[in-house]
Amino acid sequence: MAGRGPAPKDPSKRRRRNATNPETTLTPDDELRGPELPAGVLGEEDGEPVEWHAMTQLWWNAWRTSAQAQTFTDTDWLFLIDTALMHHTMWAKGRWEFASEVRLRAAKFGATPEDRARLKLKVDDPTTRPTVPNNSRPDGVTDINSRRARLTG
Repeated sequence: MAGRGPAPKDPSKRRRRNATNPETTLTPDDELRGPELPAGVLGEEDGEPVEWHAMTQLWWNAWRTSAQAQTFTDTDWLFLIDTALMHHTMWAKGRWEFASEVRLRAAKFGATPEDRARLKLKVDDPTTRPTVPNNSRPDGVTDINSRRARLTG
């Protein structure tokens, strides 16, 4: 009798498989997706419509150009518009009690590296993205610096 204890069980008959779901990899493409922030929903002040707070506009455009936006459906955008209203209230009126709800809602879409790890989302490094040649310009200029160099040099 060699060894201690009972013989190991056959691994093919295990009840739990503990298989991990594969990670979804998204490649940033800087394409603008989703709707604009709706106008007129914030009411009026002195007869003029209230504009979205600058930080909310920045936050909204970051979501619209994020790699995760490639997977958003119409209901996701509607949920984010509701969240944008809370974000605006937080910044415009100093109502910081909305911050925790905004954080929870943004986490559902993978706002931070930790959130993306939990969702099994991986965003490719932008420096490793394949470069797409810009053939839309007849003069072959690909960025503003080369254009400036040609005009001034």
